Amino acid sequence: MATDGTDNNHVRPVRLGMVGGGKDAFIGAVHRIAARIDGHFDLVAGALSSTPQKALESGHALGLKEDRIYGSFADMAKREAWLKDGIEAVAIVTPNHMHYPVAKEFLKRGIHVICDKPLTSTLGDAKKLVKAAESSDALFFLTHNYTGYPMVRQARELVANGDLGKIRVVQVEYAQDWLSVDVHNKQADWRTDPARTGIGGSTGDIGTHAFNLASFITGLTAESLAADLQSFVPGRKVDDNAHVMLRFDGGARGMLWCSQVAPGNENNLKIRVYGEKGGLEWHQEDPNYLRFTPFGEPQRLITRGGAGMSAALASTTRVPPGHPEGYLEGFANLYTEAADAIRAHRNSKSTTSLVPGIEDGLAGEQFIDACVRSSARNSAWVKLDH
Repeated sequence: MATDGTDNNHVRPVRLGMVGGGKDAFIGAVHRIAARIDGHFDLVAGALSSTPQKALESGHALGLKEDRIYGSFADMAKREAWLKDGIEAVAIVTPNHMHYPVAKEFLKRGIHVICDKPLTSTLGDAKKLVKAAESSDALFFLTHNYTGYPMVRQARELVANGDLGKIRVVQVEYAQDWLSVDVHNKQADWRTDPARTGIGGSTGDIGTHAFNLASFITGLTAESLAADLQSFVPGRKVDDNAHVMLRFDGGARGMLWCSQVAPGNENNLKIRVYGEKGGLEWHQEDPNYLRFTPFGEPQRLITRGGAGMSAALASTTRVPPGHPEGYLEGFANLYTEAADAIRAHRNSKSTTSLVPGIEDGLAGEQFIDACVRSSARNSAWVKLDH
């Protein structure tokens, strides 16, 4: 308690640890930047690599104290839970197959988890992790970062307010080209290895983003799907392209395409939603603009921080209209909202949050599983394992 009688808990940074994300790791650096942008987290500990020497070097490079650099996540969880100033939350930025064992270890010790997507590498592990989260007092956050973009939140609000009417059609796609050939580097090797990435290749890596975005904006739940998966690159053991038809609750229909073998595409995530009263369109590579068209009227351009944007979304944007804002800031919005939830939990208060959670992660694993099952049956319609 401060001398003026105010509670400083709401301003003290959340003590953060990280598992994975050592030297040369792309997504670990992204999470660290996002955690710092709004100043709500302080990285104080890490098990940054499964290789002890690399873990030590990575920790030193980040300025961590010697006794807070760990050679294993299990040692880190055990000691940090015991320390008076131990971490309150852990960011998991490892390959997919490590998400379950790492998250379980910290959840059972009451440490909040911020996990990169997808939730796990198998549906079985996802179900076990849901049970672990339900039996823990700790919170669980899943970083589907595109849900943090202001115009995605604006699209969600338009749907929720009924501006589109009853949703009829959802079209979403995520196309990349970086795996168009047989690539071998740190990022490609684990993403194309079923032992580390899971049974889904493009479906798990980027298809889950597209699937999550469709549900986040529309509020709809996919009930069944028919999928046609390909592994176009010779020798590749997981899919690198997928066409998926979706049936949602309430009668809406959807189409999802994800591909990592589409030359000319970098991170081309886009979504179109059509209802009885209008439609909307958003492109991740041009994220500051949302196109909304009421039926029979001219198209309206809603800009981030500018014309037509909901005042309630002001806290999700940091720079004036016209200045690019997107990927890192989307992650930062999720980290800031996670910090708010952790502080509320710290003070035994409840709060609402739009950050995806354990159930969203389970839905993603159900999507991957259903895609693989459907494709193996010549693209037969299958129900999602809800």
